[in-house]
Amino acid sequence: MNTPLALLETVIALVALPDKQVMAGDLGAIVEVYTTPTLAYDVEFVNPDGTTRALVTLTPEQVRRLEPTDVITTRPITIAA
Repeated sequence: MNTPLALLETVIALVALPDKQVMAGDLGAIVEVYTTPTLAYDVEFVNPDGTTRALVTLTPEQVRRLEPTDVITTRPITIAA
């Protein structure tokens, strides 16, 4: 990743966090950026009704920007549990 991600940027999880009901490929929004001691992001994953499903701190290697070739899809939450 060349440039740091920005606050409120939409990102894609590259890792599965089953205990947080997050699967690789899930969309989240950056709600905080940390630079000390190392670069990290608080990423919020939400349900369709807007409620928070998970709020996790991820490293730059665990998320990526959306690309024009990405396909956005949905799945039942039970798949991630």
